[in-house]
Amino acid sequence: MSFSLELSEEHTDLRDWVHGFAEKVIRPAAAEWDEREETPWPIIQEAAKVGLYGFETIATFWADDTGLSLPIANEELFWGDGGIGMAIFGTTLAVAGIFAAGTPDQMAEWVPQCYGDEDDPKVGAFCSSEPAAGSDVSAMRTRAVYDEAKDEWVLNGQKAWATNGGIANVHVVQAVVDSSLGSRGQAAFIIPPGTKGLEAPSKIKKHGLRASHTADVFLDDVRVPGSCLLGGKDKLDEKLARAREGGGKGGGQAAMKTFELSRPTVGAQALGIARASYEHALEYAKERETFGRPIIDNQSIAFTLADMRMEIDAARLLVWRAAWMGRNDVPFTAGEGSMSKLKAGRVATWATERAIQILGGNGYTREFPVERLHRDAKIYDIFEGTEQIQQLVVARNISGRHIR
Repeated sequence: MSFSLELSEEHTDLRDWVHGFAEKVIRPAAAEWDEREETPWPIIQEAAKVGLYGFETIATFWADDTGLSLPIANEELFWGDGGIGMAIFGTTLAVAGIFAAGTPDQMAEWVPQCYGDEDDPKVGAFCSSEPAAGSDVSAMRTRAVYDEAKDEWVLNGQKAWATNGGIANVHVVQAVVDSSLGSRGQAAFIIPPGTKGLEAPSKIKKHGLRASHTADVFLDDVRVPGSCLLGGKDKLDEKLARAREGGGKGGGQAAMKTFELSRPTVGAQALGIARASYEHALEYAKERETFGRPIIDNQSIAFTLADMRMEIDAARLLVWRAAWMGRNDVPFTAGEGSMSKLKAGRVATWATERAIQILGGNGYTREFPVERLHRDAKIYDIFEGTEQIQQLVVARNISGRHIR
């Protein structure tokens, strides 16, 4: 499918539908759940009831050949509120992990269990980052050992900053199965609900996105059936054999593939936060008067607002391009997913800072929640470390390697 910037009628309908939910349901509750720092289960359930949260929804979004449905929906949700938006869409990362490495049967079995249903909604968690590794998957220490006699895998280790960690119905965990092969000796596993040995003692208190649950996950002799190895053992054995022989590629890294596929969507989330701050600042600048005229008539204010709008639109173009490339299996030759996320995260932080400056003291009031937007935006600016992402992009440009 050729790339186009013209949204279809289906895309505009989706945008308006999600925007309406964000405006009527999310925004009125945003300050409360941010202060409570709790998962907003009633809002997740409301999203499930209207068809915005669930297996069918994500399947419909992913079936979009343009790749734009997910970024469009996420931008509107996070325009409503970043923390609640992450509570609703955090499960998608676990689903992406299953999609990246799982068989069709595994996807059919586990993806619906990540969501539950409208009467009893659930969430999923993707556990890859570690305290000493972050998104550097080659430094991963969590181990998975195969118990052939019982056809079980035994996992031990610690995962850090896992969205929905500990409260998830399904955890997708990345682990090392052969440490001699570095990042090529890893695999992804499903941890079914109620599995013994998985614990997340406490929720991490975050700077922003407070309505989204984040926790460290500890794995102590966690035993899962052999069928919980995503992709199956035959496929894993073939990949490991190729890596040991040193011939050709050792197979794709499920964690990196999941990260890269999800990055345009994460960038769209940052865009929603940036756009919300711009709109708050724009409306305020039209209404606030000094020396007998609206402050938007001051050239410095008008130019700042124009710059905010320009940067947001430019970041959106990068996000949409990367989303289209990922959906149409176009190789990410220069880390386009990472670049779109990096740009959007920086724009979100920059735009929310400008909004606070324009609103002055009102920037810290509930009526104009740009202070909360700024806290949420900073999370996107530091996700995985901008320096690390820059190094990834530079390295792939120099080497000419494809991410996929």
